[in-house]
Amino acid sequence: MEFDLSEAQRKRFDEVLAGVRAQSPDVRSEGQFAPFTCAQWAAAARLGMTGLCLPAEDGGGGLGALDTALCLEAFTEGGADTGLAFSVAAHLLACAVPVRDFGAGPVRGELLAGMANGALIAANAMTEDEAGSDIGTLRTTVVRDGDDYVVNGAKSYASNAPVADVLVVYGTSDADSGFLGQTALAVPRNLPGVTVGEPFAKMGLHACPAGRVEFRECRVPARYRLGAEGQGSAIFQHSMAWERSCLPAVYLGQMRRQVDSCVAHAKQRRQFGRPIGAFQAVSHRIATMIQRLEAARLLLYRACWLLDQGRPDPAATAMAKLAVSDATVANSLDAVHVFGGSGYLAGAGVEAQLRDSVPSVIFSGTSDIQREIIVNRAGL
Repeated sequence: MEFDLSEAQRKRFDEVLAGVRAQSPDVRSEGQFAPFTCAQWAAAARLGMTGLCLPAEDGGGGLGALDTALCLEAFTEGGADTGLAFSVAAHLLACAVPVRDFGAGPVRGELLAGMANGALIAANAMTEDEAGSDIGTLRTTVVRDGDDYVVNGAKSYASNAPVADVLVVYGTSDADSGFLGQTALAVPRNLPGVTVGEPFAKMGLHACPAGRVEFRECRVPARYRLGAEGQGSAIFQHSMAWERSCLPAVYLGQMRRQVDSCVAHAKQRRQFGRPIGAFQAVSHRIATMIQRLEAARLLLYRACWLLDQGRPDPAATAMAKLAVSDATVANSLDAVHVFGGSGYLAGAGVEAQLRDSVPSVIFSGTSDIQREIIVNRAGL
């Protein structure tokens, strides 16, 4: 059993870390209250973040799951805005991965290079008003009509949708076949019948724009279908294996930077004639933060390693996602405690980390869904 990163992995991690710091402030606007800018997205793309796990022949990095996660971790540890990192990861893992693995040749040629270099921004359109955790009840319909699929319906929470060029859409093509009756499409945003709403006002992750998408008699050429008709559910689960394994690494980087800032503050801030870090009420809180971070990191690295070995384990992925979610929310609350009144003030970055952490218990399957996956695999 080997826990060390390889020399190449350490080198790549350090290069991303240095690259983010060198590009400040382009990607380092933590706590911003507006969607990412073109300059921020372009800066992430220059670092290779938008194509990490896409094929090298398409301009991507050709990386596996663990190396992709390491780069996402380094991206936020270096100071990249968590919302921007979330947008990049959603674009890459929930959208580019299914195009990479299930797109037909012409569609791959049309989309992957642009996705890899950031020229095309992608959004995942799965969740509906009545189909959140219960994704087997999609009301959006995908009906074959000659050489096209006609799409009708609405998607309620689509990250990147307000700025997306292409949407990965899941809908019901055969209502009588249950989860075997769902079909996936890569839908260009500019097709007639696609309407994207304004960005939602959210609690956190402000740099990641999210909105509703509506489809009204939208005719999508059949060449944009991903996989076979009726394979949508399997394609979605495949993309979720990547997203649940890799995307939470964004929060590992945030937590590492958070711990460092808490340690620095505990050394500098003085009360009762000595640094607050000298009080166990503070130092032990930080020790617990470090323990949560390291435990979550090991679970996430293991889930990614299993994916790279061709042995994706839903329970391992669920445990990793759950551990990171629990850790980042708890650590962000502890950081507010360590910083005290200044941690509650907007602009300092501490409260922004808490707001950005809360969505982790919801996206990519809620924490309760992850617990269900774990106990189901245990035979309960």
